[in-house]
Amino acid sequence: MNISQISAFRAVMTSSSISEAARKLGRTQPAVSLAIRSLEDSLGFALFERRGRQLVPVPEAHYLHAESQEILDRLSSVTRTMRSLAGGNTGDLNITAMPGPAALLFPRFVASVIDDLEKVNLSITSRSSQQIEELARSQSIDFGFCDAPVRKRENAQFESEIISADCFVAVPFSHDTAKLDPTRIENLDGMPMGGLQPGHMHQKRTLALFAEKDAAYRKVIESQTFMPLLQFVRKGGCFALVDPLSVVNEMELRSSRGEVAFHRLDCGLRYDYAILSPIHRPLSQIARKVKSQWCESLFQLLDEIGASPRWESKTP
Repeated sequence: MNISQISAFRAVMTSSSISEAARKLGRTQPAVSLAIRSLEDSLGFALFERRGRQLVPVPEAHYLHAESQEILDRLSSVTRTMRSLAGGNTGDLNITAMPGPAALLFPRFVASVIDDLEKVNLSITSRSSQQIEELARSQSIDFGFCDAPVRKRENAQFESEIISADCFVAVPFSHDTAKLDPTRIENLDGMPMGGLQPGHMHQKRTLALFAEKDAAYRKVIESQTFMPLLQFVRKGGCFALVDPLSVVNEMELRSSRGEVAFHRLDCGLRYDYAILSPIHRPLSQIARKVKSQWCESLFQLLDEIGASPRWESKTP
């Protein structure tokens, strides 16, 4: 049996003649007659007795008529589901982000693009950049947002899309340097600094930049992420070179109570973000939709604060 045969059968069962059934279906009378004969041939017995121009259903035809409605309803349901899947409105979605964006920006974005949570099996987590890289390598997520991988790996098993943007310097609002925008690295010579852990690429770039400008980098506090540093900047304890999304996040949360100023740097220190996607786990339509729209949203957020975002690379 096929859908064309079942549709023709149901039309005949609810019509007074083949010609009426054909009109209901928008098909020709010979086409309907052929569909009925093909259905009978596949079943091995006649569903109707021919009495002149009328087709009188045999008892077995009434059973098939009752069952066929469930078949068509199920098909209709599957069709609607597939259209929803194709439109990126339903399905499974397993995504993750590093701690900073995962606190507010990333989940807020996801909530804005998921139309109906009852139609999506959503898993959204916070992981370190290294953990996200491992999850992408093991094909365990649809995509992850993190710091760009430190080095390009052969046979990495994931695709990296790199987005670069300008960093900012976080300055105590009451300090004299709060009036210097843009700020020069020379203005921070010997000032107390808050920074990330030594192995982080941003920290390495920061130290290299200070050395290039022949300025002394005096670290007084070390943190795994940027946001805790801002509380010490607020109290006047240090300065910090921070990534642009931390600036966006702070503007939203205002955890520093407006006591931190964010200035541009005149030297163009950049921060690299990455969207990692497993190469052996084809993205569903909903994953493609969310990933694409996150890229657009990310660029908009970075552009609004003047961070000059750029699409740096897309690597296998």
